[in-house]
Amino acid sequence: MQKKILVVDDKAELRTLLKSYLTQEGFQVVVASDGQEALFVARSEKPDLILLDLMMPEMGGYDFMRVYSREAETPVIILTARLEENDKVLGLELGADDYITKPFSMRELTARVRAVLRRLEKSGSSPDILRAGDLSVDRIARIITVAGQQVDLTPSEFDLLVTLMAAPGRVFSRLELLDRLQGTAYEGYERTIDVHIRNLRTKVEAEPARPHYIETVYGVGYRFTTQA
Repeated sequence: MQKKILVVDDKAELRTLLKSYLTQEGFQVVVASDGQEALFVARSEKPDLILLDLMMPEMGGYDFMRVYSREAETPVIILTARLEENDKVLGLELGADDYITKPFSMRELTARVRAVLRRLEKSGSSPDILRAGDLSVDRIARIITVAGQQVDLTPSEFDLLVTLMAAPGRVFSRLELLDRLQGTAYEGYERTIDVHIRNLRTKVEAEPARPHYIETVYGVGYRFTTQA
């Protein structure tokens, strides 16, 4: 099935270029020029993935994510000309799955898009229901419950939790987890994993500062543990 991508950027030339290139790559593409228009388009078109600029008039990318992330779990790849680490971290904390810094090559962008979509398909392909203590994960319905209460995770948080839960006791390095999320190894941004883990703990741990399930293995990475 043809995947639909929403391109959100205030530069008309870039929107046109991205729409043309991604259409040639087999995607259906819809566009918006700012966050406010993107909300309208996303709500009506239900895209499979959003390419989102951060710095836009009217409503910027950060504000769009704050609103739309409460309505849908659509994966987001940030398009940013800003190089500051804090900008990237904030985007990830708001639920972005990846980022790419302008200027970028179309080949790299397409590879990132396909990687995010591919890992979503993989994570949803297994019928297994994972359980540990009061935590339950339905991999088909992509539903997480903690003590019987459903919690909302971003696509990256969901896939990270499934990766860890499916191999309890195994220590994953940050690079391994980054590779699992991106679908292909590249010179990644390891702090991405730390941000996702912190967000994940606030949603599934009774005491995020003293996690029971998602354990830090200092100097190495993370593992899922069910020990008392």
